[in-house]
Amino acid sequence: MDLKLLATVFGIVFLAELGDKTQLATLLFASRSPGNLIAVFVGASAALVLASAIGVVAGGIIAQYVNPRHLSYVAGVGFLLIGAWTIWQGANLS
Repeated sequence: MDLKLLATVFGIVFLAELGDKTQLATLLFASRSPGNLIAVFVGASAALVLASAIGVVAGGIIAQYVNPRHLSYVAGVGFLLIGAWTIWQGANLS
């Protein structure tokens, strides 16, 4: 196992997940069900594991047909478009 890759993926995904909709939804479920925190933790963890598994499988399949560098460009453009759309939405709220 490539420990450097493992640490890099962990760090990036961990930072990306902090404060996102998933964490906020989990926080709300936990606050509404203080007696069932284990169920909230297991449910949220299972969902994140499944979503990650889908991403890994999809990435592995796509990499067989598309150059990973090109996929990085597409993902980067996608993030830029989402960011621009978010800024545009925020500007229209004022």
